[in-house]
Amino acid sequence: MKKLLNTIYVTTPDSYLSLDGDNLVVLNNDTKIGRVPMHNIESIVTFGYSGASPALMRYCVEHNVSLTFMRQSGKFMARVIGPSRGNVTLRKKQYQISENESESVKIARNFIIGKVYNHKWILERATRDHPLSVDIKSFKNASQQLAFLLKEIKVCDNFESLRGLEGQAAVCYNRVFDEMILQQKEHFYFHGRNRRPPLDNVNAMLSFAYTLLSIDIAGALEQVGLDAYVGFFHRDRPGRASLALDLMEEFRGIMADRFVISLINLKVINEKDFIQKENGSVIMTDEGRKKFISAWQSKKQEPIMHPFLDEKITWGLAPYSQSLLLARSLRGDLDQYPPFLWK
Repeated sequence: MKKLLNTIYVTTPDSYLSLDGDNLVVLNNDTKIGRVPMHNIESIVTFGYSGASPALMRYCVEHNVSLTFMRQSGKFMARVIGPSRGNVTLRKKQYQISENESESVKIARNFIIGKVYNHKWILERATRDHPLSVDIKSFKNASQQLAFLLKEIKVCDNFESLRGLEGQAAVCYNRVFDEMILQQKEHFYFHGRNRRPPLDNVNAMLSFAYTLLSIDIAGALEQVGLDAYVGFFHRDRPGRASLALDLMEEFRGIMADRFVISLINLKVINEKDFIQKENGSVIMTDEGRKKFISAWQSKKQEPIMHPFLDEKITWGLAPYSQSLLLARSLRGDLDQYPPFLWK
């Protein structure tokens, strides 16, 4: 199994990234504020506009280090990657299946099975861990509805029905999401998903977590030789990493949603970590983003037993392990793609 290396997040405004020998150097107004050996770095994510030197970008391309540029708000801008590392046969098979709706839906179905299954167990765990703080009846009803939808999804054989079932499951899950927020209720609440832009603190955190997760997943897919932009559930759209969004479905709840809820309930993040702009959009402050990223890095180092491989890995390697399994299933080494079923 691949070793989990460091992801470097540069959050200081107006930082410029450069290369000195085999070291990443971070400059701010020509003042050196950081220096890190490149051999320990798996990816670099920078928030701001000053950019990076051509020498650093070339190093990243040649050494398979992902370099991602984000706006200060947390919106994805661009990613620098090297040439494809997959063999032609694997990618041709991916493209072939993506063009075949009946074959695509079989893979897409398993992504959604993973998502709904994991959402179900998030609710089950909430009733177990906080029986006096949540409405047990509402959570049990939601869990039973998700269990019923899972049965329907397992035999679904067309995209129209699959999208409808996935939508029903999302409504069921979102209906009780707010009850899992147990602290700081005056400032943190969930009345439904809103984005582009997010209009409250919780949605701002969810959007940021999904962005970080999508970057990790896109990088994992590219590392195993798959094209992150050609999906099976999310259809092709220019500039959209559709396969990364596909694979992210089964991780949204267990990696992003639970993480956001824990930051709120443990009071790692508070209302002072957000700014509301004139148009009503809510973004995280620089300090809030630093706390969020620090906790995200710690989360990725936590160990977990992989449900299919029966091997202990870290959360940060879970997207990579699923990317490998997806590649194996496309090659025909596995009968079907096994989703990440957390419990």
